[in-house]
Amino acid sequence: MRYRLFPLAAVFCLFFGVLAHAQEDSTINTGNAAVSDKDIDARIEAIFDQIEGLQGVFVTVHSGVVTLRGKVTEAALSDQAEQLAKRVNGVVEVTNQIGEVTSLSVRLTPVYQRLTQRVMQAVGYIPLLAVAVICWAAIFLIGWFAARPGWPWDRIAPNAFIANLLRQLVRLVFFVLGAVMALDILGATALLGTILGAAGIVGLAIGFAVRDTVENYIASILLSIRQPFRPKDYVRIQDLEGSVISLTSRATILLDVDGNHIRIPNSTVYKSNITNYSRNPQRRFVFKLGVGPDSNLEQALETGQSRIKALDFVLNDPGPDAWIEDIGDSNVVLTFTGWIDQNVTGFLKARSEAVRLVKLALEGSGFSLPEPTYRLHFDNAAPLTGAKSTKAAAPSPSKTPAARQESTTANDTSPDEAVNKKIEEERTLGTGSDLLSEDAPDELGG
Repeated sequence: MRYRLFPLAAVFCLFFGVLAHAQEDSTINTGNAAVSDKDIDARIEAIFDQIEGLQGVFVTVHSGVVTLRGKVTEAALSDQAEQLAKRVNGVVEVTNQIGEVTSLSVRLTPVYQRLTQRVMQAVGYIPLLAVAVICWAAIFLIGWFAARPGWPWDRIAPNAFIANLLRQLVRLVFFVLGAVMALDILGATALLGTILGAAGIVGLAIGFAVRDTVENYIASILLSIRQPFRPKDYVRIQDLEGSVISLTSRATILLDVDGNHIRIPNSTVYKSNITNYSRNPQRRFVFKLGVGPDSNLEQALETGQSRIKALDFVLNDPGPDAWIEDIGDSNVVLTFTGWIDQNVTGFLKARSEAVRLVKLALEGSGFSLPEPTYRLHFDNAAPLTGAKSTKAAAPSPSKTPAARQESTTANDTSPDEAVNKKIEEERTLGTGSDLLSEDAPDELGG
């Protein structure tokens, strides 16, 4: 146990020896081997006479105990006098009885002197400050001209939005570089770390405050690169449908079939399911018709499918199709489909004409398209006499005057030029801020 404590005792001795040596080195020697109270008094007063603001401090020494009296203009000077007295060789203890001057004129004198000194220093720094500002401006102008619109940014970036973002980034880099050079000329490079730290904290706070705006801006960048749709594409985003007018730095603008503008935040667009009806020019229309439950269903399907196939605007490949969808309460529901080319045929017009002509074909072939039928049952009611049926026979739809006058040829199904014209006008008015490009590849490589 004794041998184990020996290294620990040696470490403590070494530590206290170094500490005593440091304290010995921090003392101010009076110059005499035998230190007297008179020597200590003379040494401390000589030191105070050389320090601005301590000339009014008086020193008395008795048996190595120093007593400081007098008046100073600032509390810091009182502490400074006490620390200097403690460092003088031979001082046992220091009693600080220094007071502060209460006179307003005396207290303001050092403040005025410091202010005057700093003003003179600022005036002396004006030429150096001018050189630093000129250097900063020159570097920033170089970055400004290097980031001007045109080559090479338009060649590097996939669209104008990314090119402008790169130019702003280059200007910011040159701005910071100019600031670093200016601070280096002024000899204040240590200030740069403080500024950057404060800027980082402020930027973090602003980032949390405008989180939705930042998310929207980042979504704009990603959408402009991916381009999930092209200008004039007819798309569905969530429950909203319309033709794409433009993609701005904040929102995607659609024009619906009624001519209304729909603005959807880009952050919502980026996270939503997008249905692009224009990506594939071939599009299928679907509609349903109900026939009587006693009808020949196979013949009804063939009749409707043949009528759709005979339409000029319906494609042969892929061809039309039909099937039995469901059995209702008073009818059998049949589903008919056909494909069109959206470049030459309007989708809604084509579907409307197909429904009309298939309905006429079924009625012309003797198939009934019954309305819902209800059966009424009366408890304890007397039977009806002289009536064979409670259901009157409805006249055949094919025999009504309206059916005989209706045309059996397809009407115009070309795309709606009014809507297309409106889309072109809207795009012409807003091309300056559009992030979409008809020539740039989309996310599918088209």
